[in-house]
This record gives sequence, C-alpha cells and structure tokens, in this order.
Amino acid sequence: MHKNFFLKNTLVLACIVLLSSCDKEYNAIGDGLIGENHFDFNKYTSNVIAYNQKVGPVQSNGLEVNALGILDDAAFGTTTANFATQVVSLTANPVIGDNPVIESVVLTVPYFSTLKSTDKDGNNVYELDSIYGPSDAKIKLSVYESGYFMRDSDPIGGFQQAQKYFTDQNSDFNALKVGNRLNDAVDGAQNDAFFFDNTEYVESVTDADGKVTKTKTAPGMRLNLNKTFFKTKIIDAVASGKLASNDVFKNYFRGLYFKVEKSGSSPSSLAVLNFAKGEITIKYKEDLSTTTAGVTTISRVEKSILLKMSGNTVSLLNESNVNTAYANATNNPNVTLGDEKLYLKGGQGSMVILDLFSTAGELETIRSNGWLINEANLVFHVDASAMASSNEPNRIYLYDLNNNRPVVDYFNDQSTGLDVKKYKLVFGGVLNKSAAANGRGTDYKIRITNQIRNLIKNADSTNVKLGVVVTEDINNTVFYTLKTPTTFVSKVPKPSVMNPLGTVLYGTNIPLGSADYDKRLKLEIFYTKPN
Repeated sequence: MHKNFFLKNTLVLACIVLLSSCDKEYNAIGDGLIGENHFDFNKYTSNVIAYNQKVGPVQSNGLEVNALGILDDAAFGTTTANFATQVVSLTANPVIGDNPVIESVVLTVPYFSTLKSTDKDGNNVYELDSIYGPSDAKIKLSVYESGYFMRDSDPIGGFQQAQKYFTDQNSDFNALKVGNRLNDAVDGAQNDAFFFDNTEYVESVTDADGKVTKTKTAPGMRLNLNKTFFKTKIIDAVASGKLASNDVFKNYFRGLYFKVEKSGSSPSSLAVLNFAKGEITIKYKEDLSTTTAGVTTISRVEKSILLKMSGNTVSLLNESNVNTAYANATNNPNVTLGDEKLYLKGGQGSMVILDLFSTAGELETIRSNGWLINEANLVFHVDASAMASSNEPNRIYLYDLNNNRPVVDYFNDQSTGLDVKKYKLVFGGVLNKSAAANGRGTDYKIRITNQIRNLIKNADSTNVKLGVVVTEDINNTVFYTLKTPTTFVSKVPKPSVMNPLGTVLYGTNIPLGSADYDKRLKLEIFYTKPN
C-alpha cells in the first residue's frame, strides 16, 4: 500500500514538472537551457505558411448526410442546398386488388434530435441537432418528380467506374423536374412556409371496439404528397410491369428533386439530414372478395406500399451574396508568405494548405540538434469578430495533402466514446469553447506529434503539404474529386462536402506588433535535449 502511494505521488510530481516546464517558450533554435537536470523540457515554436484554397464544385453523390435549406452566413455568404434522390420500392411487383383508392401519401425524413424531457401527460420535448438558422426561420420547399436519370456507371471509360455527380448540377435537375410540386397541401407549413419543427408527431388510431392507440414519432419532416399523382404513377403502373424490379422502376420513376427558395422576407434555415432513413408510405384501400357457402362478400381492406429514398443521391449547392473578404482571400491566396485570415468552408467552399518548416535550413538544424519530440501541436485561433454571428463547425480535420490520406497521428489515435463525432480526441481538431467568450469557440488544436517525430528522425522523410478542412465525420477517410482540380488540390475529404458550415481562423502572415500577432497559427513542439 505504501509502495503504491509512493509511485502515485512520483507520477503526479513528474506530470507537474512536465506541465510547468512546457510553459517556457523558445522561439529560436539553440536558446540556453535552464537548470542542472540531465534533461530539460523546452518548447519551440516553428513558423508555418498557411494559405487559402478555393474548392469549387465537388463530387457530392452518395453522401451519408445531405444539407437541405438556405444558410445565410455573414462571414461567407448564402448557401442554398437542394437535393435529389432515386426512389426504390421495398416490394417488387406488388399485387394490387380491385378498385384501389389511395387514402394518403406521406413522405417522412427524421431529424437529428435528442429527447430532453417528458411531462406528466407523456408528451416528449425534443431538441433538434444540425439545424442552422433562427428559430422563426422558414423556407419555401417544393418536392418534384425528377426527370433526370441518375445512372450507376460512367459511360466514359466503358462503364467501369461509378458515375460521379457534382454540387453544381442543380440547373440540370431543375430543368428536368416534372410537373407541379408534389407537396401541394393547403397547410403552408408543408411547402411555402416550411420550417424544421421540433414537435413530435402523435398519431391516434381507433379500432373497431373504440379503443384509441397513440403512436409517437420523434421530430422529422412530414409532407403529404399528391394522391392523384401516386395513383397514376405507382398504383396504375403495377399492371404494366413498371414495379417488376427496382432497375425497371428507377428508370420509370427517376426519383425526387427537393428544391428550396426564400419564403418571403422570413429568415432562412438549413438542416443536415439522413435521407436514407426517409420513406414514402402510400396507404390505400382495395376490394377483398371472400366466398363462404357460395355467398361472395366484398369488403374494403387497407394496404400500403413503402418507397425508400435510396439509390443514387446528390447534394446540389449554390453560393450567392459571397462575402468580399472571403472571395478575395480564396481567389488570391498568398502562397509565398501565407494569408492573414484562413477560411474553411464545407461543401464547395474552401480549405487551407499548410507548409511546415518553411524557414530555410530549419528542419536540418532541428535534426542535427538531436531533439526528442514529446509533443507537437498546431493551434488554430478563431477570429471571434468575423464569426460573431455565424454557426461554428464543431471540428476541423488535417490530412496529408500530397497523398490524399490521413497523417500517422490519425491512425495511431484509437480513442472512442459514446459520441462517434468525438472519436480520436487525442488527434483533436475539436472546437474549444470558453465561458468567457459566451460559450463561443476560441480555438482548434490538432496534435501531430508522430508526424513531426518521423520527419525529424528520418532524413529521407518527405515534408508533405498538409490540408485542413471542416469535417462532418472524423471517422470517414474517403476522398471526393474536384470538378476542376487546382494546382495543389484534386480531391478533398468526403466529410467536408457533407458539412455546410465554415469558420474564419487567424493565419500566419500577421505583422509583428499587430494586436493579433499572438493568435497567428503556430506549430508548437515540446522536446527534450540531453546535456
């Protein structure tokens, strides 16, 4: 017991020494060391060159989540997010009886939400997640039949690769939408004044004995669609074999196109949704004939057809009212000295490129000094003024830009937890928030200890360029193609396309003496050096 107590206290003391010694910052190689210990702990700050890079139209088919709505962001501009999806039938070639009459056609897509409380009457109160915009925001939402056939394979190259669809193809889908909008209910909350409602849906059903059963569903989009259209398009088409298989059906009914517009003078909002969990339920009644003792009785029975919003999908984005500072920074990056402000924007927005150890001879000098690297971090400070009225992305992601893959620290971090969005916390990139800043974000820190160790230890290691983007899913390492590659970038991480948000960070080209100089992006290296 005493031995354990001694070991524990020794470890605590060692940690205190380590943390306190890391407070000492040395901005030049070879500064004098303090103390008589065999090893001294030091902090070295290396200059970084960081500059903006416009992403532009990017591949956006098959995303795990998609944005829908309009986001007005003072720091970046207005993002309008439409969406198109194929529709598949869960029942191949259903049997339709006599005299079918549709009772209802309901489209549902769940929102991301958390149950916060339940009152004494059993009513649930939910808090919505991934909804951006004022609480009173409304948009004009129209759902159309799509006339655009989304093929699986690309004919260029002999159908050997999957077909790619891009964020800038909204005009293609808009031009080929068919007929009038399908969500034509009198209730304006389902179309012209649509809003993302946090109210749970309660359905009451009364059986033949008068017993009432209530079914409660978490908040989600719930639209009544045109019954006449689906009677003709689905019920009447069964006899002609249009639902014989989903390959036939997807060519016949090419899907749905979700179009959003401003709703008068109302502020707008945008949501990130998992449309793959959405469905269209067609409820109808048909005749059922039964014969007993030679007597035929005809009764009406309820049946349903379930359609899922799966198959090929595409996120369709448009940028307007673009902030002048954002446009100038991304269109004219300073690749030599770096940019003063860094703009990260998801979708078809922008990213940042980093050049480490940009000072001539710096890396070689560090290698010759024989330092043992304890920790290395990149710290990105948020421009609070620029982001004062903007929604902040919860996480950013750093990767090897040369090879379009994660850095070694990403792979080495196996940390998990209850929240999958907070996996790999050691690697970092999560927004740090401060009560002193009214709960707003202050900085993002990314740990690249092993990346720097390998670079210093191995003289033949390549000092690759690094890319930084916003991310929706830290666990997804897939890369998507830019429609028009730039000098430095041909692909970006897929999760950055899913995230509609952006952030403004302090860059590296900040003049000495400026009030923001200490907020510049830095590479901080904690090391030990033997005497």
